Amino acid sequence: MLEYIKTRRSIRQFARNDVDDKTVEEIIEMGTWAPSGLNNQPWKFVVIRDRGVLNTIAQLTRYTPILENAPVCIAVFLDTALSYHREKDIQAIGACIQNMLLTIHYKKLGAVWLGEILKNSKQVEQILEVPETLELMAVVALGHPGEKREPGNRKPAAECIIARK
Repeated sequence: MLEYIKTRRSIRQFARNDVDDKTVEEIIEMGTWAPSGLNNQPWKFVVIRDRGVLNTIAQLTRYTPILENAPVCIAVFLDTALSYHREKDIQAIGACIQNMLLTIHYKKLGAVWLGEILKNSKQVEQILEVPETLELMAVVALGHPGEKREPGNRKPAAECIIARK
């Protein structure tokens, strides 16, 4: 598991191969195993495969080519009707997305977490025709990797620890 955490990279180019529905559902299921306050599980998802919808949404982000190239995207929403504490619920959504990204990596697929699209979240919500209680948190573009990413690097943990008490 530790190696998967360290070797996961954002993939922004995808091969033309499709990703089957069973795999997409498994990715979402693993996302739903993330922790959430009071186990409220505040997440909802829209699986997007339709090229017209993907191309329309792609125009709402500066990362247009990523969405135009992805065989499938998963829009991740916070269900405000299930929310009891906004910040905790947003943290739960982040944990959910991380579970999904790690599952995608485990499955030898690639993905990128797109957050910049949130500047146009209301438009995305309208295009996807979601209920008013759903608030866009991210779009995850995924597919078979069309690029090889170099190993990443991080600051040593010692540089991030500000105190030991």
